[in-house]
Amino acid sequence: MARRHSPKTPLDETGHGHPRPLLERSSWTSLNGPWEFALDPKARWRLPKEVDWNATILVPFSPETPASGIGDTGFYSRVWYSRTFEAPGLRRGERLLLHFGAVDWAATVWVNGSLAGCHEGGYTPFTLDVTDLLVPGVQTLVVRADDDPADLSKPRGKQDWQLEPHSIWYPRTTGIWQTVWLEKVPSTWIGSVRWTPSLERWELGFEAWMEGDPRERLRLGVKLRANGQLIADDTYTVVAGEVHRRIALSDPGVDDFRNELLWSPQKPTLIEAQLQLWADRGELLDEVKSYTALRSIAVQGNRLVLNGRPYFLRFVLDQGYWPESGMTPPDDDALRRDVELAKEMGFNGVRKHQKIEDPRYLYWADRLGLLVWEEMPSAYRFNKRSIQRLTREWMEAVRRDLSHPCIISWVPFNESWGVPNLPDNLAERHWVRALYHLNKTLDPTRPVIGNDGWESIATDVIGIHDYDGNPERISTRYHAEDILPRLLKQERPGGRLLVLEEHVQDALPVILTEFGGITESKEKGAWGYSRAQSEEDLAERYRELLTVVNSLHLFSGFCYTQFADTYQEANGLLRADRTPKFPLEEMAAATRGEAVPIHPSQAAAGIGGAGTRHDPHAPDD
Repeated sequence: MARRHSPKTPLDETGHGHPRPLLERSSWTSLNGPWEFALDPKARWRLPKEVDWNATILVPFSPETPASGIGDTGFYSRVWYSRTFEAPGLRRGERLLLHFGAVDWAATVWVNGSLAGCHEGGYTPFTLDVTDLLVPGVQTLVVRADDDPADLSKPRGKQDWQLEPHSIWYPRTTGIWQTVWLEKVPSTWIGSVRWTPSLERWELGFEAWMEGDPRERLRLGVKLRANGQLIADDTYTVVAGEVHRRIALSDPGVDDFRNELLWSPQKPTLIEAQLQLWADRGELLDEVKSYTALRSIAVQGNRLVLNGRPYFLRFVLDQGYWPESGMTPPDDDALRRDVELAKEMGFNGVRKHQKIEDPRYLYWADRLGLLVWEEMPSAYRFNKRSIQRLTREWMEAVRRDLSHPCIISWVPFNESWGVPNLPDNLAERHWVRALYHLNKTLDPTRPVIGNDGWESIATDVIGIHDYDGNPERISTRYHAEDILPRLLKQERPGGRLLVLEEHVQDALPVILTEFGGITESKEKGAWGYSRAQSEEDLAERYRELLTVVNSLHLFSGFCYTQFADTYQEANGLLRADRTPKFPLEEMAAATRGEAVPIHPSQAAAGIGGAGTRHDPHAPDD
């Protein structure tokens, strides 16, 4: 039986927090836990009545993972899930919503033998209203997930198409891999919200959409609090089921006071929101919690600016996998700890690579102060199906996440994956341009990196992937800003042109968005871009490389590969279990380009400790 939640117990039985932190009702019911399960390798069964239920799986862990209790990494095109649950009591007009955080790749859902709905897209959520399918007593829920392991036309990210993971690709993720949950809502309810901060006008753009039965007169109350103080209390008339307003805040006019309300990694101030939907007779229909922040990110010339000030990005590439549970975190504490570790390692942000991350990760990044680049998982073929699938799913991802203050950029493509003939194929080039402009239409407030790594066409940032392990060559290649025109025309990291169109060579921020990838592993098949002889050697190589990269004025930031060892790609600064390969304080000093702390025993022996070096980017931090 599902566990019922109250505001004081926000975790479900597998330790996952509220699955939608930007629109949170106080009571919800998790359906995580044991489900009946069946593998259907050849997709022989079409309907629930045909299935031979022969196993039990722990949702939300995918069947490829040990944590699921299945641990089968073979090829199979279809899997089945079933469980029973008790529906909460519904008063007249109330509805019961069934939410799925993510099901990879195509989901078909039945409730009590009736078709409830379908969804395609392995990284984005969907919701079904199951009210009219309920029966007296116990309810039966069945989910069919179709996920052809050989289909390269769907967004799959780092999921391998070969039986055994190879190179930089990992085990597949099939079926349910994020929280499944029930939510009771009134006949008319707050369906979604969007927050858009504006520092120029010192206000918050607020939009809300109502769902359910239409009513002629509705009012939406909005209360905002920051740092324990009430900063806004307004009520708006709902017009045609929507609210679109600008909430003006009192501008103190002095930077010291303004900074108290601004969000940044150094001071992640959140604005807590209480939203109440009222009927015309004063009846409270619905109430939810949300949050936002005052934060701006923009490109000014060749620099990125956060809250109107130049800001140097020190990022780490994060794949978001765990050894026992794959793309699903073991629990909510694991997500929080990953955010904390990135900050303790000296980074102010992460590039979530080839994965639309669980909203709980974004919640902790918002709350603890960590910048995030969101990147679309790639398809690996260019055809009409891949265009339709990727575009639809990317729109869903942007819509889900655009109110998170931690996200500062969108990356639709990586290294021309899915557009392999970009320099010569006009259709592929037009698609990259189209997604760039579509992205800017959906969210004009953030930079978009059209194709990160090389072969830039439409972009706000020039991202360069360069895994040269020699710091001297890196220094020579990127030593000064005035070499940029020659650099963009002549240098070919990975054998690829850096830009494909002349206008991209205009003044734009240049970021070293992948480099490093040093492994010290002696395991057979361990992948890395260069090899250290020991963990001590890894630490020294990291210090040397980061000293150079921090000193290069050409760059507006960097993203080191990578956060943690991920399966055979053993080039993390952390092991797969998140233990550091050398002391975190040394790692953080190197990341920030500071003097490396010396242990007292080393100081006494005269060992280690490069002298304090001037950090050219220190004022930006």
